[in-house]
Amino acid sequence: MVSTQSESILFPTLAEDHLQKLITCGLIVKLKPGEILFQEGENADSFYVVLDGEIKITKQLGAEELVITIHRRGEFTGDLSMLTGGICSATASSINTSSVIKFDDFKELLKNCPDSIDLFIPALAERSKDLEIRLRQQEKLAALGKLSAGLAHELNNPAAAGRRAAKQLNSAISNLQFQMLNLRGKHFSAEHRQLLKQLQAQALININKGLQLSPLEQSDREDILIDWLEEKGVNNSWEVAPTLVSGGIDKSCLENLTQSMEGDILSEALLWLEATLNMNGLVGEVEQSTSRISDLVSAIKNYSYMDRALLQEVDLHEGIDNTLKILHHKLKYGVKVNQEYSANVPKISAYGSKLNQVWTNLIDNAIDAMDGKGELTGGNADGQSAYSTPVLTIRTSLENNCVLVEIIDNGSGIPSEIQPRIFEPFYTSKEVGKGTGLGLDISRRIIVQEHKGNIRFKSAPGCTNFQVRLPIN
Repeated sequence: MVSTQSESILFPTLAEDHLQKLITCGLIVKLKPGEILFQEGENADSFYVVLDGEIKITKQLGAEELVITIHRRGEFTGDLSMLTGGICSATASSINTSSVIKFDDFKELLKNCPDSIDLFIPALAERSKDLEIRLRQQEKLAALGKLSAGLAHELNNPAAAGRRAAKQLNSAISNLQFQMLNLRGKHFSAEHRQLLKQLQAQALININKGLQLSPLEQSDREDILIDWLEEKGVNNSWEVAPTLVSGGIDKSCLENLTQSMEGDILSEALLWLEATLNMNGLVGEVEQSTSRISDLVSAIKNYSYMDRALLQEVDLHEGIDNTLKILHHKLKYGVKVNQEYSANVPKISAYGSKLNQVWTNLIDNAIDAMDGKGELTGGNADGQSAYSTPVLTIRTSLENNCVLVEIIDNGSGIPSEIQPRIFEPFYTSKEVGKGTGLGLDISRRIIVQEHKGNIRFKSAPGCTNFQVRLPIN
């Protein structure tokens, strides 16, 4: 993973000789798994350096426990407020069996080890500022989450009702159409009615298949059908031809009907057919739209893990799929998605909504790199893509004891001169107003600090590959 200047200032690691010197100055404390080192809200009176194991730093934000970082050997923890007799702003606990060096008098430590001042003080000061920024951001996200939850709940009921009503309306209209056709008995024989029903059924099948003609082909077929219908004495052929062609009906489909009908009777029959296809099409649009709303509401609930435990068994493929649904508005303009998912990827214990935030940031950046257009499909992550169109791969696989998620695009790439800085908070190469510079910084924190994984990338013009590794256990 690319290291950044801000990362080295926030979480520096002591050199071994420095660490050995500190061992002689402090008290070694051993901790059992889950044991609390210091508690948020208690008096801040000690400073600690990690010798072995892992120390997790967390902050309580409402009902959510926010993981700030995880300290390992050679890293230190404490709070600047210990210099003024303040209280701890976070909680430290041992993840596994750990040991730390405890210093009860931070001022005495700095006096005895003056070379530590330039390392400890800037890091603790930067952490304090960094925590304040993250808390403000988390509060905004929490407020947005509550708003999204309320909106999703309010949308769900009317969307479901509209979906049910559209299905019932489709059935009711179908019955009404057949009744209207039967009422025309003086003009249409039983044979005619049967032919019209068959034409309607075939046209609806063609429409439901979603087979669309190019504008030029649609226009050519309409012209051919109009000329043919006019020869058969149909005066309103220009009105019915577009709908009939869209339903896959051409002159060969109408041969049997025109052999026993002509003039006004044929015109009336085709008007009925055109009107019923239009009506069914409109009902279909309503049903698809309400279904789309229901699917989006479901995707939002799954994306944000509403009403679920914060830490749980997560299906990564489901999370990526929900993220793609949320980003559909950016994908629908010519972007084709191809997910290369491994069937062997298991569920992992994770913060589902936060991982979805990572997928959102990475996929959104990839789409922007391709200007939102092109083809999302398989490509070569190790070199220039052989495809002529922009390509993005979303691929999952197993790698040792980790799940590897790769998001690859062959957009413009990340310029080499800014690659060392892309994980820095507030750094962005986008135009003013188009980026905050927090997306990759947040993604790195979620993967590294909260899930003990890593996020890396390699980029050259034509190929950018972000790799996220998440431990299975």
